[in-house]
Amino acid sequence: MSNTVGIFGLGLIGMALVERLMAAGHTVTGHDVDPARTEILAAKGGQPVTSDRLWQADLLLSAVFSTDQLADIIAAAPIGAGKTLVSMSTCDPDEVAVLADTAKAKSITLVEAPISGTSKQVEQGTALLLLAGDPSGLDIFETIADAISPNRERVGDIGSGNKTKLAINCILGLNRAAVAEGLVFAKSLGLDPETFLKTALNSAARSDVMVAKGPLMVAGDFTPLGRISQSKKDFALIRDMAARNGHGDLPMVDRYLRMMDNAEEAGEGGLDNAAVILAIQRMAKG
Repeated sequence: MSNTVGIFGLGLIGMALVERLMAAGHTVTGHDVDPARTEILAAKGGQPVTSDRLWQADLLLSAVFSTDQLADIIAAAPIGAGKTLVSMSTCDPDEVAVLADTAKAKSITLVEAPISGTSKQVEQGTALLLLAGDPSGLDIFETIADAISPNRERVGDIGSGNKTKLAINCILGLNRAAVAEGLVFAKSLGLDPETFLKTALNSAARSDVMVAKGPLMVAGDFTPLGRISQSKKDFALIRDMAARNGHGDLPMVDRYLRMMDNAEEAGEGGLDNAAVILAIQRMAKG
């Protein structure tokens, strides 16, 4: 069944969602604060609209950068909208739970489906969607979710989707840093990075992260599939959530955030998160 799906936020993930939904025959409307992004949407056959008109869609997806931007969407939403809004970004789990009550007062059902995976994995239909919140709202989302990915898990009440996403991101980010540091160390020993990576991929150290990011690190190809700035935002949230829940000392998270700070200070915030290797190279030199 064809639906009209409205998307707030047309960045890497938002545009990947556009392509998946349109390929499945859905009509896509979209809004972004950057006019250049709406021009790309139009070129792909989607319909750029104002944020208020976006609420005329059958179902709304949010792929914005931050929790504050999600809050702004709900604050500006019409009263009595009677729609389901699916938050697909990494957001603060506690604040999302509060926003669900704010949305409910406007007859909006806010549910979560944060994406575990890169924009490329979204394009390929292989990303994992972490569904949480009101079951009836999730049922509505499930009517179009196959167009995005068949890989989905319902993980609990509102907020649980982002809690799960942050815990997964913690493992992924630290794994990226481990791969990068291993490559830097191998090169310092005089090993050829490409040969070393090939060998490591045949060892017990192999991981999906090494498969996906290792070749990019060796090639120095940091075309963004997921940006340093996003990774820094997520890890800052991981640190803050840990502190709220009585676990303030996460030493590897703190170290990773120092790498992200180093990368941003070098002007690399817009690069793929595989560029953590550049920060490690600088930090290894003292």
